[in-house]
Amino acid sequence: MQLTGKVHEIGATQQVTESFKKRDLIVAYAENPQFVEYIRFEATQDRVSIFDNLIPGDEIEVSFNLRGRPWQNKEGVTTYFNSLVSWRVNKLQSDTTQATQPPVDINIDEPDDDLPF
Repeated sequence: MQLTGKVHEIGATQQVTESFKKRDLIVAYAENPQFVEYIRFEATQDRVSIFDNLIPGDEIEVSFNLRGRPWQNKEGVTTYFNSLVSWRVNKLQSDTTQATQPPVDINIDEPDDDLPF
């Protein structure tokens, strides 16, 4: 699955147990610009570094897997959890980085000999 949005927040790497680490990324997703959604993605283990080169405001495309699991409390009530586990993040070019024409070099001191008159 993929989602396109803007980086809102990048979490620090958390060492959850001796053998498990994770890191969160919050993405502002604006399918409807009036109602921005803030989606939490996580990267685990050796993939925590995929968020290293991001800064808030970057336009990105996140590739992720949707994971779900049950958890049963002491009273026997089952609760279900969902996770969006990122495995790739691509920065996108913004609309403001369009190619511009190179500057025109005008030399005023020298006349142009190729003029037809």
